[in-house]
Amino acid sequence: MAMTRYCMDTSAYSHFRRGASAAVGAISSARWLGVPSIVLGELRTGFLVGGQRAENERRLSHFLAHPVVEVLTVDSETAGLYAEIMVSLRQAGTPIPSNDVWIAAVAAQTASTVLTYDDQFRSIHRVAVEILQ
Repeated sequence: MAMTRYCMDTSAYSHFRRGASAAVGAISSARWLGVPSIVLGELRTGFLVGGQRAENERRLSHFLAHPVVEVLTVDSETAGLYAEIMVSLRQAGTPIPSNDVWIAAVAAQTASTVLTYDDQFRSIHRVAVEILQ
């Protein structure tokens, strides 16, 4: 797997935490790994409803402290990209969940590849996507 720039979605992190070889390999090979704040919100929602909140937060903090990892926030440019992607998907008749559109917009903004297990990202032609199995 080539060294690359990834913008990770929630499924990639979840599989990484479970030790899935495809996720571990891709994340380990990244020279830069963006984690959108949207992903942090989805993860922390799961932590709140799960039974191991403190342990999950500790593991996430450790992961985010890695030198190649950068937390990515949404700004005005991201919002513009979100709107363009959302309109394109609607016009094509292939809407996907709005959080995934935000993740794609962040990936477009940072010229990175979406790293995911979710096939629905294939319908977004504006960004590169690596779908793990």
